[in-house]
Amino acid sequence: MQPIFTTTITKFKANDSFECDDILVREIKLDININGIRVGSMMATPTDLEPLGIGYLLSENILSSFSDVSSVKFNESELTLDVKAEINEDSLKNHTAEAVIISGCGRSVTANVDPKNLKSKIIENGIKFQRAEISKQMSEFYTQCDLYEKTGCVHTAKLKIDDKFYIGEDIAQHNTIDKAIGKAVMDGANLNKGLLMVSGRLSSEMVVKAVTNGIPVLVSRTAPTSLGVLIARKFNLTLCGFARGENLNVYSASERIYA
Repeated sequence: MQPIFTTTITKFKANDSFECDDILVREIKLDININGIRVGSMMATPTDLEPLGIGYLLSENILSSFSDVSSVKFNESELTLDVKAEINEDSLKNHTAEAVIISGCGRSVTANVDPKNLKSKIIENGIKFQRAEISKQMSEFYTQCDLYEKTGCVHTAKLKIDDKFYIGEDIAQHNTIDKAIGKAVMDGANLNKGLLMVSGRLSSEMVVKAVTNGIPVLVSRTAPTSLGVLIARKFNLTLCGFARGENLNVYSASERIYA
């Protein structure tokens, strides 16, 4: 399934009007099934759907590791992603009982929004990133982002691990993180060395995805929410906002950033 399609529109430009072709991003409703049980429905862009599902299941702690997955397959006719794997049954039950519709796009849900009940590990990773390197990466953020260049209608996440980038593009910002994480784990990359950069706000569900997967640093050009900061501080995630030019606000675990 192509992630874009072309349609004819009427364009007004100054005092002129004319018909022309315009490229739009495609939007679908995707159901994610694990061992035959539907665990989520989300509006998504039909790219990297297998990594999206794997990243989502890891972020919800339904999966512990990609090595537990025996198969993952997108059914284009049914618009479903079917995963077979060994799972954390308690996390699946909690997801079903405690699921909350998140603040992003679509109907995606999470059970990981309450910092008092979030079951995750403190990030004790001592890795450090130079502020100038973060500024450089953020200034080049939209390079390699094909869908954004074509449509201007998607969010982006870029996960840098060593010298390799894992990029997720989607109409829903939370999906971009899951896509980037899914790509990385399916490639065997070590998330504990990751610098995760996103295009939008740092709300609680974005922060939780980094915390749950042990990613030490999360950066955006925009602001965090109060709950996002509380979760980051509780689990020692380095949370950075307003990364623009040479400026950077660090809301938690600033010791991982050096001049």
